[in-house]
Amino acid sequence: MRVAVVGSGPSGIYAADALMAEDGVEVDIIDRLPVPFGLVRYGVAPDHLSIRSVRDTLNKVLQKPGVRFIGNVTVGVDVVPDELLDFYDAVILTYGASSDRRLDIPGEDLDGSVAATDFVAWYCGHPDADRERFERLIPTATSAVVVGVGNVAIDVTRVLAKTVGELDHTDMPQHVLDTLASSGITDVYLLGRRGPAQATFTTKELKELGELLEADVIVDPAHVDLDAASAAAAESDRAVGRNVEVIREWSTRAPEGKPRRIHVRFLSRPVELTGDDRVRGVMVERTRLTPDGGAEGTGETEVIPADLVVRSVGYRGTQLGSLPFDEKRNVIPHEEGRVLDGSAPVPGFYVAGWIKRGPTGIIGTNKKDAVATVASLLADRDAGTLPAPARAGEIDAFFLDRGINAVTTAGWDAIDAAERALGAERGRERTTIHDRAALLRAAGD
Repeated sequence: MRVAVVGSGPSGIYAADALMAEDGVEVDIIDRLPVPFGLVRYGVAPDHLSIRSVRDTLNKVLQKPGVRFIGNVTVGVDVVPDELLDFYDAVILTYGASSDRRLDIPGEDLDGSVAATDFVAWYCGHPDADRERFERLIPTATSAVVVGVGNVAIDVTRVLAKTVGELDHTDMPQHVLDTLASSGITDVYLLGRRGPAQATFTTKELKELGELLEADVIVDPAHVDLDAASAAAAESDRAVGRNVEVIREWSTRAPEGKPRRIHVRFLSRPVELTGDDRVRGVMVERTRLTPDGGAEGTGETEVIPADLVVRSVGYRGTQLGSLPFDEKRNVIPHEEGRVLDGSAPVPGFYVAGWIKRGPTGIIGTNKKDAVATVASLLADRDAGTLPAPARAGEIDAFFLDRGINAVTTAGWDAIDAAERALGAERGRERTTIHDRAALLRAAGD
């Protein structure tokens, strides 16, 4: 049995690993980028070395007999999903949720207003990142607003507030470090529309903000006054309680006069971005919690000066070709991992990861999710309901006929070696190669 996995993030690689438990199975993991690992490479902050080290575990799967990485192939452009069934018994879609959600407020499209997905892609060295944009915005900004209370918002805030000396050991591309070194940002505002008990930070990531060398954390004690429901949540949920305690401790700190300041503000939501040729301020409305745990405006507003605004309010999935798609939830509809068209399964197509369930959970969540999808696929194989590929084993010839310059596992291994060599020149474990052409050159033939 030959299976194509579309997407080489954790979900895709965990699905391949689960399939490898079966005899007589071969898996091709196809990705539009020349390199694997998805958001583990291009979403996890480079200074989180322990989390990024999961790449080593995932890479071991790519080295298993029967598994191939095939990069630089865009499904939906180079090959449409239905064509894959000419070559494979089944296709598992694991291409994630890479688009951003919008604030939908006036001024959101002003220059200087960016999505966290784009900013993170830039500082992680994504080949499609807009270098010019960030190399122009960051050195000319003095105040930044980050909207959101999840770990990505924390990552963005931390990267903006850290010194380059605190980042130099990471695999960030050199041009990113050089741009951050020229930053004039002195104040970063982190905004959450609800209270500290409703934030989705993990405590470890949250605490890091209070440990930066040259940034004070400033919290108004009034923002840590919990209503009855929030106090009950902090009491009953240990994770919530730990977060509240960290934030409460920050509210007791006296600023030490460090050159940068992180202002953490809850019960605050942006209602308009103001400016001229560029964003210059964020109009923020004070909110209050509603009985159902939501937030409503109070009508009390203020304007925070800002020439960089980063929205971090979630990821969303996108449709692939003509495959079924739930536009309300931004996922592919499924039943136990089987792609559904209405109520009927689409033979041969399966789904796992964020494009299956939405952007929830941690990296490890994807393993259980992928294993469940593979179980459905194997059950269908045993029941004889998988379609028979007409051109099994001919995918390489197909790519060559179309002039597609695919990067295989050997090509990725060459890129990996080149990045490690580049990092060694500056005393690091690795330096990310950010340019697609350079990646392809490193991959060789």
